[in-house]
Parts: sequence; structure tokens; C-alpha cells
Amino acid sequence: MPSHSSHSSFVPSTPAAMLDVWNLGVMAFELWSTSLSTIAMRQGLWQTQSPTSVRMLKENQRMVTEKLEASLETSFEVQKAMLQMAFGQTAPWWVTSRRTMTPYHRRSSANSRRLSRQR
Repeated sequence: MPSHSSHSSFVPSTPAAMLDVWNLGVMAFELWSTSLSTIAMRQGLWQTQSPTSVRMLKENQRMVTEKLEASLETSFEVQKAMLQMAFGQTAPWWVTSRRTMTPYHRRSSANSRRLSRQR
């Protein structure tokens, strides 16, 4: 049977931690919905613009660059969490999850807003 300490580290036990878990869920839903809308808007651009147009070349380059930057930021957060664990400093899963999801969430939300203004 698992000990109480392992259970308490997995399940949030304070109102602040429960709010963090709620906010993580909201962030995940926003990331999902803005990602879908961004994909749909980019698909619309690809259908209406010439693939060799300056606008499409810039948009495609921006998309690739942002994904690479978000991947690097997320990788750094994962490495930081692993180093902290190696030195005995652990953060709850909801904190680590939020930190690793933030780069994608920030870019996806910004892209969705930017592309919706271009229509």
C-alpha cells in the first residue's frame, strides 16, 4: 500500500494547489482550442495564397521558428526539473506541467490572435 507522503505529493492538498491544477486544466484546454484554430487558419492561408508568395514564405518560416523556440524552451524546463530532482528539490506535477506547457500556450494564443486579424 502506498505511503501517505507519496499520495500527498500526487494529489493537491491545499486550496492554492487545487487552484493551480484547475488553472493547468484551463491552460491545456486553451492550448488545445487555439492550436486547432491556428491550424485551421493556416490551412485557409495555404488554400488561398500561392505557396511561393512572400506572405506564405514568411508565415511558414515564422511557424517553424516558433515551434523550434517553443521546443527548446520546453526542453530547458524539463532539464531544469530533472536537475532539481537530482538534487532532491522536487516541484509538484502541476507546477512542472504548467512550466513545460507555457511556451506552447503563449505562442499558440499569440498565433491565433495574429492570424484571426489577418483575415
